[in-house]
Amino acid sequence: MNPADITLTEEMAKEIKALKTRKINLSDKDAPEITAWDKTVAGKFYRPVKKQITIRIDADVLDWFRHESIKYQTLINLACREYMLHHGKSSDSETRR
Repeated sequence: MNPADITLTEEMAKEIKALKTRKINLSDKDAPEITAWDKTVAGKFYRPVKKQITIRIDADVLDWFRHESIKYQTLINLACREYMLHHGKSSDSETRR
């Protein structure tokens, strides 16, 4: 069905207007109240967006990371993140030269 084929009647317009102003009941009698927040984990499902790039790293530095871990790329990323957090985030205009 093509949306252009639908004709909006006055009655439909009133129903839509009523929906916009109604109060929503968010209570759910069957849902248990969460009282134990000590075992929750913030950001458990958050994953930063990864971007594939090409970067030139000195051979000895790359060898060191490769010998430290099978997941050497993750280790390099963690080292870069630690550097970034230690030195503070800068704006794009400062980082691009």
